[in-house]
Amino acid sequence: MKHFINLKNIPAKDLRKIIIDAKKRKNLRKKLSTLEVDKGAPLKGKLLIQMFEKSSLRTRLSFYLAIKQLGGGTLTLRSNELHLGQGGESIADTAKILSTYGDGFMLRTDSDKKVENFAKYLSIPVINGLSPSSHPTQVLSDVFTVEEITKKPISKLNICWIGDSNNVLDSLIAASVKFSFKLSIGCPKKFEPGKEVRAWVKKNNKKIYIYNDAKKAVSGADVIFSDKVISLNDKVNKTKKIQAFKNFKINKELMKFSNSAIFLHCLPRGDEVSEDVFLGKKSHVWQQALNRVHVQKSILLYCFGKLR
Repeated sequence: MKHFINLKNIPAKDLRKIIIDAKKRKNLRKKLSTLEVDKGAPLKGKLLIQMFEKSSLRTRLSFYLAIKQLGGGTLTLRSNELHLGQGGESIADTAKILSTYGDGFMLRTDSDKKVENFAKYLSIPVINGLSPSSHPTQVLSDVFTVEEITKKPISKLNICWIGDSNNVLDSLIAASVKFSFKLSIGCPKKFEPGKEVRAWVKKNNKKIYIYNDAKKAVSGADVIFSDKVISLNDKVNKTKKIQAFKNFKINKELMKFSNSAIFLHCLPRGDEVSEDVFLGKKSHVWQQALNRVHVQKSILLYCFGKLR
């Protein structure tokens, strides 16, 4: 049994195994319809319990399809429908019940501590579907997508992030260390990655490159990532934040400074990217979203100890 909580804590060789398995599984599904089960039904009889404390579209759908295509089933819970959500039952007791009824637990939450506590008390694997400091399933799938499109190992590419320092970027930074790729970050100085993240990179003898100029950040980039500048639960002065990012909008003019880069966005989108870039030939956002299913299947197999 293995948890999948933060890319920082997962060996690079295991992350690579997941990507290799996902590639094989995607190729084998070319002639199968959406709900047809993979050959061998490797997770037949297994139940994945999902709990969402935050809104979700892609994570919810992709995990539903992932476990179904592996031959298992899923049950989705909302914390405000449980005794846990009303403060009437401890995480320890809730974890005991989850471990009794289910075989795996996927949590999307607004608390890193809650993920850690569930991992402490669960006797089944826990997968982090998003927390304030990490979005590991998204970013591992993004690595898969980059290599699929470019047909190159990501270690040979220059990756750029334009946008806020959020949980997706934290996981992308972790991925840059695990997969040894150059990562350039473009954002206003006030929104640079935190000291803890930078210290972890330094501790691992790696380096990230931070620019307060979008043109410098994208210079020579093969891939440009972004995310919504104003997230759903962003507790800031939204007008001021949008103003701070006015020179970091990803448009055709900015893309010209890159190495004919492809564009990826974890969605949902906002005003941080122009329509012509988002829907342009260099954008692969829909392929990126669909790949979540394939990679999450291999993550599930990894957690269940059934990765080929």
